[in-house]
Formats: sequence, structure tokens, C-alpha cells
Amino acid sequence: MELFLTIVLFLLGLVLIVKGGDWFVDAASWMATASGIPQFIIGATIVSIATTMPEVIVSTMAATEGSTEMAIGNAIGSVTANTGLIMALSVIFLPAVIKRAQFAPKGLLMVASCVLLWVLCIDGQLSVLESVLVLVLFALFIFENVRSAKLETASGEPQAVEVDKSKKAVIKNVILFVLGAVCLVVGSDLLVDNGTKLAQMIGVSERVIAITMVAIGTSLPELVTAITAIVKKQSSMSVGNILGANIIDITVILPLCAFISGGALTITPGSLTQTVYLDMPICALETAIAVVPTLIFKKFHKLQGILMLCVYIAYLIVTFTI
Repeated sequence: MELFLTIVLFLLGLVLIVKGGDWFVDAASWMATASGIPQFIIGATIVSIATTMPEVIVSTMAATEGSTEMAIGNAIGSVTANTGLIMALSVIFLPAVIKRAQFAPKGLLMVASCVLLWVLCIDGQLSVLESVLVLVLFALFIFENVRSAKLETASGEPQAVEVDKSKKAVIKNVILFVLGAVCLVVGSDLLVDNGTKLAQMIGVSERVIAITMVAIGTSLPELVTAITAIVKKQSSMSVGNILGANIIDITVILPLCAFISGGALTITPGSLTQTVYLDMPICALETAIAVVPTLIFKKFHKLQGILMLCVYIAYLIVTFTI
């Protein structure tokens, strides 16, 4: 009975995070547009950041409660799942041609962020100074996003976006914003507490729960975007969303957790080997498979997606057997 209740509360946490994140993004986007912020700024910054709120809140909540395995596992696991599962499925079902000039900066930044974080964490911790270094890459990502969005806007017809600014719309979006934020926090609390409890009950580490169930769960918004993009035959939309989400997950979550943890995020001795010599290398490998061949051939290949998916499946098998 206790196991059943734990699973129900864990799943409830996932539902609250996904739905709360959806409300939060919609309301934040409306507020930004209604305030007169240019559309390209909204797309390049506010939406990109807001869509990664589930991962950010879950990991920071875990760090606050001292569950560093959950915090790190969710951050790294989300990037690996986004790339090896969600992007892979998108590429398999709908290979896309890319514009190298647009793809290269974000793609290379994603790979560089993964490799840098891996190198910095080899000694078992991420210090404040190292966190600041990682955050510099996040600043570069925002700068590149704004720059490319500006160029895209300048090359096309300027589009004025009209939104409903009535009293009813204001009240509705303020409620959605607050409700979304509350759902994110409450859902994250349920997810972390019951994920930890579930790990103890079934005899696996918090890290395993974090890099599988929690990571895939918090990546559901990206999965929904990918499925929508496949249906609408707009694979590049899904790829772009995943690139942005991955860079923010890598460059923001663990530095924030380091600040919350009192100056340094320490990987627990029990999960150090698996985190540094399995999770992070696989994460870097998945991003490299996604980016390097694409830059060379200027398009995604179906075989590329199959390779990414096979690596992810093999990674899950190894994770559950060691």
C-alpha cells in the first residue's frame, strides 16, 4: 500500500510539473508581449528559459533538501533524454535539413557546455568559480539567441503581435502565472520526496531514479513539442527547442544548485564513479552525435537518430545493471 501511494504521489508530482510549466510559460509569454517587449526577445529568452522551469525547479528543490544525487541526475539525465530519446525520435521520423549558420553556434555551444561541465566535475564537485564559468556559457547562449533572432526579424517582414489586454485577460494570466508557479514548486516537492522514497523502497540509488523517471518526466514538454513538430512536419522546430533546453539545463541548473548548496555542489562518493565516468560522458557523446555529423552534412540523417536512440537504450541497460 505504501509503495502504491508513493508511486501515485510521484506521478502526481509529474503531472503538476508538466501542467504547471505549461501555464507558467503561456502566462509569462503573454505578460512579456503585453508589456511591449519585442517578440524576438520573448522567443529568444523568456520562452527558452520558462520551458526549462520543470528541470530547474526539481533540481534546485532537490539541492535545497540535500538530495544532490537527484539534483545532478535530473540535470544530466534530462539532457541525455532530450537528445538520445526525444531528438532521436524526431530525427528518425522526420530528418531535417538545417541552416549551418543558425545551427552551428547553438549546437557547438551545447557540446562545449557538456564537455566543460564534465571536465569541471571530474574532481567530484562544482565550485562557485567553476559555476560562474559555466554561467558565462549561458550568457553566450542568450546573446546568440538575441543576435540570431534580431537578424531573422530584420530579414523578414516585421510582425506586430496583438494580445488581449482586457481586465479579464490580465486577471486570467496573473492567475495562471501564480498557479503555474505553485504547481511547479508543489509538484517538484512531491517528485523529489517520493522519488527518493521510491529509490529506497525498490533498492536503487536516487541517481537511477533521477536520470530515468525524473529526467524523462521533466522532459515531457520537449517530448510533446517533438510529437507536435513531427505531426506538423516541422522537425527543425523540435530540434531548436531541444538545443535551447539542453544548453539551459547544462549551464544553469548545476551552478544554481552549487550556490544553493553553500558554495560547492559535491557529488556523493556513492555515485561519483557512475556520474563522472558514465552519465556525463554519455551525455557529451549523445550531443556530439547530434551535432558533428549534422554540421558536416548540413542535415540530420535517420541513421544518426537510430544511433542516438541505440546509445540511449544501451545506457539505460547499463545503468540498471551496474
